[in-house]
Amino acid sequence: MNDAGFPRVDDEPADRADGPSGARAPASVDPDSYGAVAVLWQPQPEHVDHLERVRAACRHLIAVDNSPHADAALHARLRARGIEVLHNGNRGGISGAYNRGAAALYAAGREVVFLLDQDSQLGADFFDGMMRACARARVDGEAFIVGPKVFEVNLGRYLPVFAPQPRMPKPERIDERRDGLVPTLFVISSGSAVSAAAFARIGEFREDYFIEYVDIEYGLRATRNGVPVLVNAAVEMHQQVGQYVKRGIFSTSNHVAWRRYYASRNAVHALRSNASRWSIHWLIELLTLHQVACVLVCEEHKLRKVVAIAVGYFDGLFGKLGTFEQRHPRVAAFCRH
Repeated sequence: MNDAGFPRVDDEPADRADGPSGARAPASVDPDSYGAVAVLWQPQPEHVDHLERVRAACRHLIAVDNSPHADAALHARLRARGIEVLHNGNRGGISGAYNRGAAALYAAGREVVFLLDQDSQLGADFFDGMMRACARARVDGEAFIVGPKVFEVNLGRYLPVFAPQPRMPKPERIDERRDGLVPTLFVISSGSAVSAAAFARIGEFREDYFIEYVDIEYGLRATRNGVPVLVNAAVEMHQQVGQYVKRGIFSTSNHVAWRRYYASRNAVHALRSNASRWSIHWLIELLTLHQVACVLVCEEHKLRKVVAIAVGYFDGLFGKLGTFEQRHPRVAAFCRH
């Protein structure tokens, strides 16, 4: 074990070398070298049960409760199971929850922090496999972000990676990859591991984004600042976003109107902000039109959602961030459902 709490990379035979620098996979993982932040939002009993299973695999677990009101009985139950609890009350949205939890874990000496949703589905060897990948990534520097290979249950396929090549990044399938670290522009936040050095260099998650595109913006910012973002093909995580609806060629996660606002606005802002580095700003109109088409074909509350998308689009163009309610109180009230 090295001084930073990571297992050494030369603890296994050479035939296990599969890191970006040919580094060998470590033999053991220090449970005190990492921690996890699990974000809660009005959790159901199954979410609490799942969190307790995560605690059995992760010694240092912080549950950041973003629910509007603190549930004293729930918090007491979690603390009795050895889970630290912070009530954030949705301050700064999911970004604020990540920032509060990560700051507490780094301050306590954790070298790597995992970000989890309350329904993140993790395998029994998740943390072990991810920390081995972090040790390989660390060979090339202390700052890194590593995410698992993600299978989107709703779509029935693995999410692609976007190689961080200049100008025109293209999606690449990694369905058949079973090991190694694959460079990408960004990873989804759920299941990702952020090193302390990466967090110090990149900074906090943008709380003015609140929710949606938080992880994409963070990954793009990491890449701009020379922090490698990698997918660990040896560890898989299943994800299921929203109440999925499919009609013909259209499919949608069927989010409520207010989330459509953030998805539209933050997509526009994140892509335009990085247009000088990568030619991805052309996706803005395509993504916006796709959202509208999905709403019109597949979803209820069409008017509210189309209004939310349109308002979000123009706010993104002009860099008007913050919460929907602060920016447009009347429109936000109309789009509440």
